[in-house]
Amino acid sequence: MKYEFILIDLDETIFDFKQAETIALANTLRAYGLEPTPEVVSRYKAINRRLWEQLEQGEVTRQQVLEDRFGKLFESYGLKVDKAACGAAYGDGLSVKHYYLPGAEEALKKLQGKYRLFIASNGTASVQRRRMDSADLYRFFEDIFISQEIGAEKPNPAFFEGAFARIPDFDRRKAMIVGDRISSDIVGGNNAGIATCWVNAAGEPHDPAIRVDYEIKSLAELPALLENL
Repeated sequence: MKYEFILIDLDETIFDFKQAETIALANTLRAYGLEPTPEVVSRYKAINRRLWEQLEQGEVTRQQVLEDRFGKLFESYGLKVDKAACGAAYGDGLSVKHYYLPGAEEALKKLQGKYRLFIASNGTASVQRRRMDSADLYRFFEDIFISQEIGAEKPNPAFFEGAFARIPDFDRRKAMIVGDRISSDIVGGNNAGIATCWVNAAGEPHDPAIRVDYEIKSLAELPALLENL
């Protein structure tokens, strides 16, 4: 067996975050007086994406991301909002349900018992844990690593070192991270000195300067990939 320790991202790798986001965002915006038109949603996503990128680079705090994405959005339309309350309402809505990506749960069932599996997520701890509870996801994993609890975000090496320190008999030569984000999962794996597997559902190109060891379109392809290595 070439790899033994498989760290797997949660959103857009196991869970369909986009579906959960669409529902929670629409409900939250309407509750605070802003209609979730395609233009509004597109603007929110741009603001949100930029703030998460800044968080990965250590330029803002997690709390700033969770609140400022709504503060900046409403402000851009000349509206005022209690950004803390709005952010909390969105988090509650996001954590209510889980949606597996096609084939993801079946893939975890195939991997279970053959590999030592771990979650590696940058998501908000309270939201992620409620969704994992809802999906009974804990049954597949030896441990759960969430950046907010570890104290560092992917791709920071401190996130990975914090996770590795909790894994008995860990050997980074036999470790792989699987995730959909180049900037956090793949760059983070490179920073940590472990193998990387990019879940590239859209078949997007990436910077060739960033090493990607393996590439799949969905988690459903991971069992066969590992079996054939």
